Amino acid sequence: MTHASSSSIIRPAWTPVTIAMMILGFMIFWPLGLAMLAYILWGDRLDEFKANVNRATDNVASSFQFDGRNGSGCSHSNARSGNAAFDDWREVEMARLEEERRKLDAMRQEFDEYLHELRRARDAEEFEKFMASRKSRGSSFDGPPASSV
Repeated sequence: MTHASSSSIIRPAWTPVTIAMMILGFMIFWPLGLAMLAYILWGDRLDEFKANVNRATDNVASSFQFDGRNGSGCSHSNARSGNAAFDDWREVEMARLEEERRKLDAMRQEFDEYLHELRRARDAEEFEKFMASRKSRGSSFDGPPASSV
């Protein structure tokens, strides 16, 4: 496979420029020299490596699908393994876990409502204390004006 880089000055090969850059890299900061040495030795494989990485990430990304249930994006519940006993057991376990998740969601909703009511009660108590302290100071404003319709 021919590349446009085969005629460039810096290419993955033992050329005077790349050798000089490797030596300078080792003199300035040894990881730079090591990186240049790796580029000289394996740089021609970078295109193939990048293609393999892209292919692998595409495969991983395609395994995640939005299933619309909980927004997790992972939908492996319908994947079959080929073993009927395992698949049956897995379906039962997934149904059990889904039921547990629903129970936990309901408990969380109840707890959120409970906290909301606690906050309302605390706010009402604090407001009553505030109004009592205002009355004890003799403030003239006791509440909103009565609406005259």
